[in-house]
Amino acid sequence: MCPRLLFAAFFLCLAPAALAAADAEAGAQVFRKCGACHTATEPVNRVGPSLLGILGRPVATFDGYSYSDAMQAFGDGKIWDDALLSEYLLSPKAMVPGTKMSFPGLKKPGDIADLIAYLKRAAKP
Repeated sequence: MCPRLLFAAFFLCLAPAALAAADAEAGAQVFRKCGACHTATEPVNRVGPSLLGILGRPVATFDGYSYSDAMQAFGDGKIWDDALLSEYLLSPKAMVPGTKMSFPGLKKPGDIADLIAYLKRAAKP
């Protein structure tokens, strides 16, 4: 089995427990890797789209952002949820070949869970 798929399967099996134990404060620190291109607290696009309210949002739909053709095709009918975002954050380029996102991904399931917890907290008024 492909190492990426093995890790994704492993993470998805642990995801409910990992997400339940996730730390939004630690996720804010992980988000520093994302902050040069994204914001999670404002509806403003930078080099990448705003991540404010990403969970529950259809993929590749933030107003005013010019998504790559690859991301638009990938997003057809998909909604960002914990599982999809977890898999994407593992390796964006592997999941969406041709994406404009140059970030290599997060390798630690705990970092991914913490980042998702932060994104959830950041979306609350």
